[in-house]
Amino acid sequence: MSRPNIVYIHSHDTGRTIQPYGYPVPTPSLQQLAEQGVLFRNNFCSTPTCSASRSALVTGMCPHSNGMNGLAHRGWSLADYKTHLVHTLRAAGYRSTLCGVQHVAQDARVIGYDEILDLRSPSRRRPEAGAVEFLRGRPEQPFFLTVGFSETHREYPEPGPAEDPRWSRPPAPIPDTPATRRDMAAFKASARVLDASMGAVFDALDETGLAANTLVVCTTDHGLAFPYMKCNLTDHGLGTMLVLRGPGGFTGGRVVEGMVQHMDIFPTLCELLEIEPPAWLQGKSLLPLVRGEAEEIHDELFFEVTYHAAYEPMRAVRTKRWKLIRRFGGRTRPVLPNCDDSASKDAWLAAGWRDRPVAEEELFDLAFDPNEACNLAGVPAHAEVLADLRSRLERWMRATDDPLLKGPVLAPPGARVNPADGLSPREPVVPA
Repeated sequence: MSRPNIVYIHSHDTGRTIQPYGYPVPTPSLQQLAEQGVLFRNNFCSTPTCSASRSALVTGMCPHSNGMNGLAHRGWSLADYKTHLVHTLRAAGYRSTLCGVQHVAQDARVIGYDEILDLRSPSRRRPEAGAVEFLRGRPEQPFFLTVGFSETHREYPEPGPAEDPRWSRPPAPIPDTPATRRDMAAFKASARVLDASMGAVFDALDETGLAANTLVVCTTDHGLAFPYMKCNLTDHGLGTMLVLRGPGGFTGGRVVEGMVQHMDIFPTLCELLEIEPPAWLQGKSLLPLVRGEAEEIHDELFFEVTYHAAYEPMRAVRTKRWKLIRRFGGRTRPVLPNCDDSASKDAWLAAGWRDRPVAEEELFDLAFDPNEACNLAGVPAHAEVLADLRSRLERWMRATDDPLLKGPVLAPPGARVNPADGLSPREPVVPA
């Protein structure tokens, strides 16, 4: 059999809050994909911010190594677009096509795709329409097709009959009120649109006979656009869906429990396709987990935030049991522009969120405190754990030449940044 085609299909702000992960958010197409493929129960993004998260997946490097320390549409870019996955795949004979959202460049043409589908024509108003048309057009194989959706980014559509707010419940960090229930119902409506759209692409793979020799990589960038989720280094912000289906053993409706991350996708493809992995890769192949040769491939994972709408430098390290989050720069209050506006945000603001202190250092026991609400950094009984995680984090920052080690990270010239003391990402920005 020839090298498999690859469909990288991804959403915006979905986290793991979908049906295959046990949430009451109906996503039948994604459920079917999970039942046919392999679901990674403990997958994490490298950073819970949009462009930086995607950059880690497509380069196999953490954002401060690949240069994407902020949002592409606000002025950040990869240090070298030749590190993007499409260039390694091209050398292996793949033709690459972009359909929909990419969010790692202001101008998609700099990335290096062989083809960018124009979604402005009447028949291609949506990414799924362009992808279905591409798949039905007998594309040259092997191909790498990226299909990116804006769902489930805010603003959400109005809840329909299937998303009655009375029977909805907001995510764990959010208080359960009529307003937040309606907010969650609207998220479910967006997830319904996303699922139907992705389902159309999966159906087209089946109808064209391409499914048997196509690896589907289905994921999202980070957690939901609710407070304490997106742009936060708790698992609420870092935990992301990941389902792979297709050649290489990604079949059978299996669930992998081991910790993995987006940076592992690039090295996985290199091993699967028997491609020499580029020297810059920082992740590990998922194949030992899929083949049953290992239960874990990571003893620790590292995470970061530098810029989102505003500057909020944070780093973190996670093991199976523990999480350490460290904030830099001395700020002691929330950076509210880094939370999208919503009824759920309003609920926290009404309760005094703006003046709620944040700690420079947080230690969480994920076994007893999975919601990461009880900071143990000052508890003497955990001093040894704290020292170990501090050492691991510093070692990683030095090994990856983290610019935070040299002081504040400056935005590139012309980048647009919200003041950290603001309230909303929609407020006026400050040019760098």
